[in-house]
Amino acid sequence: MQDRAKIKVGISIGDINGIGAEVILKTFEDPRMLELCTPVLFASSKTLAKHQEQLGTNLVYSGVSHASQAMEGKFNVVNLWKDSPEIEFGMETKEGGAFALQSLEAATAALKAAEVDVLVTAPINKSNIQSENFKFPGHTDYLAAQLGGESLMFMISEDLRIGLLTDHVAVKEVTENITPSRIKSKVKTIIASLQQDFGIRKPKIALLGINPHNGDQGVIGKEDDELLVPAIKALSDEGLLVYGPYAGDSFFGSKNYRSFDAVLAAYHDQGLIPFKTLSFGNGVNFTAGLSKVRTSPDHGTAYDIAGKGLADHHSFAAAVHAAIRIFKKRTEFEELTKNPLKKARIVEKRSPRKNKPKPQDKE
Repeated sequence: MQDRAKIKVGISIGDINGIGAEVILKTFEDPRMLELCTPVLFASSKTLAKHQEQLGTNLVYSGVSHASQAMEGKFNVVNLWKDSPEIEFGMETKEGGAFALQSLEAATAALKAAEVDVLVTAPINKSNIQSENFKFPGHTDYLAAQLGGESLMFMISEDLRIGLLTDHVAVKEVTENITPSRIKSKVKTIIASLQQDFGIRKPKIALLGINPHNGDQGVIGKEDDELLVPAIKALSDEGLLVYGPYAGDSFFGSKNYRSFDAVLAAYHDQGLIPFKTLSFGNGVNFTAGLSKVRTSPDHGTAYDIAGKGLADHHSFAAAVHAAIRIFKKRTEFEELTKNPLKKARIVEKRSPRKNKPKPQDKE
């Protein structure tokens, strides 16, 4: 870890017409946050002032021209633009997307240059941010292109972790994007993240089926038997604790997820619907598998309540806490694994999910 007392948390402002600035301001109005980290927001003092005026918040901040000038004990704003963009709360505008991208690009560049330690991204609009420099379905794919690695959308909360086999893919294209190599790659990315980012020595993973009831032996589809079952066996033969496939309709209601350290869902809504049902407001979107740590809240721009002071900031605060915690755990892991003697003394961390996996429910 770098020789400084507090971790520098880089923050992209997201869509300026959404609730991003609001959840950021509310999070750091708590003075305890400045004892925990040094926040660095990539935007402009003028833009933040407009949000403060609209919302009636009074966070004191320090404007700087570069992330290297950020001061501990203060909320720092890197002034990226001098003009004062028009803020149209609740509106999807081209300008809103352009400034969101400018903030994200600057924050990512600072992360790559180690000018900040971690990145927490406020929500973007996936439509108005599209441009020559951003042709991605979301943050995850953009950051994978910028930072390298096998990215994985990993939704995490206090007692639930769900990774996605496919993320921002149309439902009709899900099965064509699921291949044996992709299954193995995503499972191994989850396992590596659980080991280095969460300190779990021997993770136990559950895979959810692709079709209803896992295809009911081919009656509703053959993908589970032809793709998932052989991949799970191959991974198990490597000594990895991988189980499934489990039917998604009963897996969460039966609390079977508590038997595992993480769950790999086949597609976006299969994983995100139960996650947000069980953890909304406290969940965090973590991009696992990258060379740097990035988290975000588990919600979007929420145009319908933007500028009204109604946004719940707890998911954003949880994203900041998670980024710091993961950074520390990853740094500790890297230090321990560099030294064989220290590595030999690592005590295996027992998983809280000690129950034996239940048999597959076919109903």
